[in-house]
Amino acid sequence: MAFEGAPPATAKHDSAAIAALVAAVQHNCHIADARHAAALTMCTYLLQMREFFRWERGIALGATLPRAAVGAWLAEREALWEALVHEDYRPLPLPLPAPRCRSGGGSGRARQADPFDTDAVNAALAPHQLLYGAGLVGSGRPVFFVAELHSRAEREGLAVLQAGRERARTLLAPPAALAGGGTGPIVLRRESMARWCWERTEAHAMRPRPGSALHAMLAHYGLDGAGFTAALPRWLDDQCETAVLHELGEHALGRRWGNRWRELRAAVAAHPAPQAARGEALVRALRDQLVDLGTTLPALLAQGTDGTDGTDGTDGTDGGTDGTRGASGALHAWFAGYEGLREATFPALAAGYQAWRLGDAGEMLRAQCAHGLRHFEAMAAALLEEGPPSRRSAELARFLAPGGATGVPPALVCRWPEPVSA
Repeated sequence: MAFEGAPPATAKHDSAAIAALVAAVQHNCHIADARHAAALTMCTYLLQMREFFRWERGIALGATLPRAAVGAWLAEREALWEALVHEDYRPLPLPLPAPRCRSGGGSGRARQADPFDTDAVNAALAPHQLLYGAGLVGSGRPVFFVAELHSRAEREGLAVLQAGRERARTLLAPPAALAGGGTGPIVLRRESMARWCWERTEAHAMRPRPGSALHAMLAHYGLDGAGFTAALPRWLDDQCETAVLHELGEHALGRRWGNRWRELRAAVAAHPAPQAARGEALVRALRDQLVDLGTTLPALLAQGTDGTDGTDGTDGTDGGTDGTRGASGALHAWFAGYEGLREATFPALAAGYQAWRLGDAGEMLRAQCAHGLRHFEAMAAALLEEGPPSRRSAELARFLAPGGATGVPPALVCRWPEPVSA
């Protein structure tokens, strides 16, 4: 099962200049991984390295990996990282003609660009239909990639760039991002999304969970069994649309509160390391809830308000109303990924999803979105808006308070009202 749309290794872009740039990007990827891979848990690390080996060797999704070869490669990669961990990131050699860039240092054509100067690099790569990405995620972990440009579009004034086959990347590969410091473009990485889908498909095959959102997603798209490769492009298109909706919500959130999110992250980062890492994850969960309850979920519900997509079974679905086949696959996929701190901050949202699957036309989910949005907006306002320093310090302490088994402070959890007994 090869990734959809993957061209042969002798793609037309393989000029010497492009090859040199790709090699430089991958070198910087190795440095970033050398500095940050140790922060992963052992289970996450081994899973990511397994799939990184698959990507690097061009092995199709679903193909059995040679265990001995993976082990030898892992030892070699860790030795490489040990040698690179203290190196500086390299400037990137640009294929000519090159634009003037920040790192050019003067007039005329610049032959090199700073690895974080995505505008300069992408201007040079545009004639080659390639896309470069660079940025910081989480608490400042760098990510880089070069990919073949799958498509270019525009939504609400923002460019939407989809990356296809990736030719260099870090171990960490976020599937979507609002680049430019939150001003755009929206960058989507189809290979990252495909890997997520395959990993979930593989896990479900080993331990099926009938009735779960993941089971419904796989059934809706026909991803289970031998149909994975044929079904993947449709799933990817829907996931890209969901990701665009999320990033549009992120953009709106940035316009509303601007740099105050950065100030909040700085205040969280000033705490001791374990508390700072947990606080960063909580800030991310808060933002995700604001975006998805305010933008993503309402838009998805508008696409399939009655728990079905209106099909009669002629497209391979059964046209049913039970939220499995014939339902909005995008909503199933969203809830298949609703987990971790996001789920812990609003656990009752799963009940709304079940009500939608049973045919309530999304009524409960809409009510929950409105209710949850009010809750999380109040929390965000207390943390972000101007006020006496003592009050903001107290709100931050409440936000970072110990959270018991889930790790979520009680003040952040959105409680859904219980039905009133007659």
